[in-house]
Amino acid sequence: MTDLEIAGGSLAVIVILVLLRMPIAIALLSVSFGGIWMAYGYQIATATLTAVTFDFSTHSSLSPIPMFLLMGFVAYYTQMTTELFNFARASLLMRLPGGLAIASIGGASMFSAVTGSSLACAAAMGRIAVPEMLRAGYQPGLATGVIAAAGTLGSMIPPSLILLLFGIFAQVPIGALFIGAIIPGLLTAIAFAVMVMLRVAANPELAPRPTEKELAELSNTGLRDIWPIILLIGCVFGGLFGGIFTATEAGAVGALLSIVIAAAKGNLSWTVAKRAIADTIVSSAAILIIAMSATFFASFLALTQLPAHISQIVADMKLGPVGLMIVVFLLYLVLGMFLEVLGIMLLTLPVLLPLFETMDISLIWVGILLAKYLEMGLITPPVGLNVFVIKSVVGRAVPTDVIFRGIAWFVATDVLVVALLIAFPALTLWLPGLMQ
Repeated sequence: MTDLEIAGGSLAVIVILVLLRMPIAIALLSVSFGGIWMAYGYQIATATLTAVTFDFSTHSSLSPIPMFLLMGFVAYYTQMTTELFNFARASLLMRLPGGLAIASIGGASMFSAVTGSSLACAAAMGRIAVPEMLRAGYQPGLATGVIAAAGTLGSMIPPSLILLLFGIFAQVPIGALFIGAIIPGLLTAIAFAVMVMLRVAANPELAPRPTEKELAELSNTGLRDIWPIILLIGCVFGGLFGGIFTATEAGAVGALLSIVIAAAKGNLSWTVAKRAIADTIVSSAAILIIAMSATFFASFLALTQLPAHISQIVADMKLGPVGLMIVVFLLYLVLGMFLEVLGIMLLTLPVLLPLFETMDISLIWVGILLAKYLEMGLITPPVGLNVFVIKSVVGRAVPTDVIFRGIAWFVATDVLVVALLIAFPALTLWLPGLMQ
């Protein structure tokens, strides 16, 4: 077999293994090692594995990941994120058609600015907001669909773990990715909110308006309840975007500040600290092992020259940057129906990055678009991880097919946002340009 045949066969085997629910890290490592062994021999396979894992594990750019995770877990376990939702409920949003759903989108946006994890955002907001909406008489598909969709904002609004990994893998400044994602993230949240408002205005039975008594009860919640989380977000991202902190320092400051705030509020117990630290260790280890496996997979593909071969084929097609991003969008949409988010990104980046570099496409624009594509993969059937997170929260109260039907409107809205981001790259690149 030629090197290209081995590489192509290995790609097919990895996809099959992931579809069979083998962990993506094991699939990437084992197949890549076997592919190099077949093509170049056992000694080269072991030498490549040793070199790649050592270089990756000692890379300083990995250090923001556990820091931002710790910040998010501390905020979650000390109820800071619950206060965000309560504030969103108490705002003027509640007086709009579908106000509780729109408040949930606002709460998820602020939650994402603390945790950076879509699944964590969906799980937390699902526990907080879905019961409130169902109790208020909201149609179950809307109540669950809005949280599953709003949870995907964790993939976009900084500190997004997907953008962190993309920046590490593609060697793109993480600060530029974070600031570039602000407008697309807010645009997504606003588009979701407008869609909900228009739907409910057209069909008020989807979401009954709150009574004056309920509005009066909510009016007691104000900025005084969420100033600590605003301080946390402001310090971390103000320092990062102002050039005071590096991404690693911003994560460390955020983690320390979240602990100090939680302790000052009296919410930081030894049990909470242990849970936050344990979750941080487990999540960090899982993410780093997957990323290391993907780096080894990229080295395997580079040895076989498959990315260069595919780059030449795409170059001969003369698609152009916009055409290529549309093709990649369709590819991710299909893969998102079957594979989990990190698996899709780390499986495809070794092949796609050389294409983007050959066509001289801004990797900041690419990274944020890919994060947007992957957001959609979290809510498209049959996998839709965020949907199943919400299902685990609501149990038998809402059938899975009802949640997926409720999601359809948000998928359509996402397609519109993607079209805008592709058509107008300045939406993504304007803010990073101000940093230069």
